[in-house]
Amino acid sequence: MPDIASVVFRGGGKVYEFDAGGLELSPGDKVVVETARGADLGTVVRVTHGDEGPPGGLKKVRRRATAADLERLAANCAAEDEAKAACRELARELGLDMKVVGAEQSFEGGKLTVTFFAEDRVDFRRLVVKLSDRLGRRVELKQVGARDEARSVGGYGPCGRSLCCATFAGDQQPVSIRMAKDQSLPLNPSKISGCCGRLMCCLKYEHAAYVSFRQCAPRRGTVVTTPVGEGRVIELLAPAESVVVDLGEGRTATYRLSELGPEGGKEERS
Repeated sequence: MPDIASVVFRGGGKVYEFDAGGLELSPGDKVVVETARGADLGTVVRVTHGDEGPPGGLKKVRRRATAADLERLAANCAAEDEAKAACRELARELGLDMKVVGAEQSFEGGKLTVTFFAEDRVDFRRLVVKLSDRLGRRVELKQVGARDEARSVGGYGPCGRSLCCATFAGDQQPVSIRMAKDQSLPLNPSKISGCCGRLMCCLKYEHAAYVSFRQCAPRRGTVVTTPVGEGRVIELLAPAESVVVDLGEGRTATYRLSELGPEGGKEERS
């Protein structure tokens, strides 16, 4: 019997783990779960069997989603679409320079939150009042940054895959230009920026591997000993833990660090 259910919400994204209790669940099942913000409906993507039971601290799966739960979800989605359309219309009327990103209705119908992006701080107090009157319910507005906008809207990166922030990366750890430099990437904003206009999230994924590689790899221009004699390092290949060596007479070869002789690593002197 599965002990842990891994669940995603709405269109996917970050995976959360819940105590499945005694429910026999399968990937694809719709379930209602307890979250920090109350109940929510998600989709099971993986179930895990455990001999010792689930770890402590996991919130529980309440039940499999019923027909009434699915109807409530559809009604919530309709309310979210209405809120976004109304917010865009009212923002134009009030002359507010803002871009409505999304809306989220809590599953049990309590709070409706509309998120928007703006370069500068926006005074949206009049908008909140008008929007609440139009919809006949309490509405909260929340300003988000460029990365959060991209995560909410989704899309595809230059790699051709769905945006990391919209599929699995939920930590939003900071990305620095130092990471691009350490990976010898071109410091051209168009090459290292994502759809949000900020540095690409993927710069941080392999950064530690590049730093570790550079600490033990010979520098460019260093003379090293290879299986066929001495040569000069002309390129570093961190993902493969290898270097390209110029062997002279127009010959080059690629070697893993483990193939270089112990007496290598001498700096070539000009």
